[in-house]
Amino acid sequence: MDETFVLLHGSWHGGWAWEPTAWCLRELGHTVYTPTYPGHWPGVSRAGITHDDYVRAVTDFIERRDLRDVILVGHSYGGMVITGVADRAADRVGRLVFLDAANPRHGQSLVDVAGPVINAVRPMGETIDGIELVLLPAPDAGLLYGVTDPDDLAWMAERLTAHPWKCFEQPLALTNEDALDIIRESWAPQDGPVHLRPIVDGSNVSNSVALRIQYALTYQPGNLTITDGALASGYNQVTLVDPNAL
Repeated sequence: MDETFVLLHGSWHGGWAWEPTAWCLRELGHTVYTPTYPGHWPGVSRAGITHDDYVRAVTDFIERRDLRDVILVGHSYGGMVITGVADRAADRVGRLVFLDAANPRHGQSLVDVAGPVINAVRPMGETIDGIELVLLPAPDAGLLYGVTDPDDLAWMAERLTAHPWKCFEQPLALTNEDALDIIRESWAPQDGPVHLRPIVDGSNVSNSVALRIQYALTYQPGNLTITDGALASGYNQVTLVDPNAL
């Protein structure tokens, strides 16, 4: 069955982080979008950017394309965004999938949901042009996600962008929680980084993440600990596409 996915990235990333996984899901016959939040392109100003701007931009993205019955997938901080988007566009969202992501309620910020983790990065930030920024890009930033391959680290370092701290402190204002609560939710635990570049032999983690999402949609509700073996047994027909051939 052809589903429509909108995959939302975490902090300091962009839609590029999802593209390898998106290719895998497209190979399964799905329609997949990977938008980037405002201010998350290298070299673009982040002055005045708030969490509301992310929610508004993704909501507009979905409405402009008249997307319906969307499966919204959020990774990490993206869980904050998919929750806000589903609140504003409940009639267009069919399922929320939290991939190792924050799952907030009304009035909560990321600091409320993941305080110890997110507060740990604040001392390493900088104030640049009056904007407090955290998660600053660096050549070895990918090590935080378990990425060790030099080519992958360089690929990430070229694309990562520092994140405005105030987005993490801004409470999520939900106005339609009753409608939000009836949208089905799934949890897809992650055991590796989402953003590795595709490997033609199909052995990389992006293939695994695509299968993990598909598996979560098929076999949940409920929190699952999903092993690669279980995924492979159900979806071993998936092949990875060389992006250079597209």
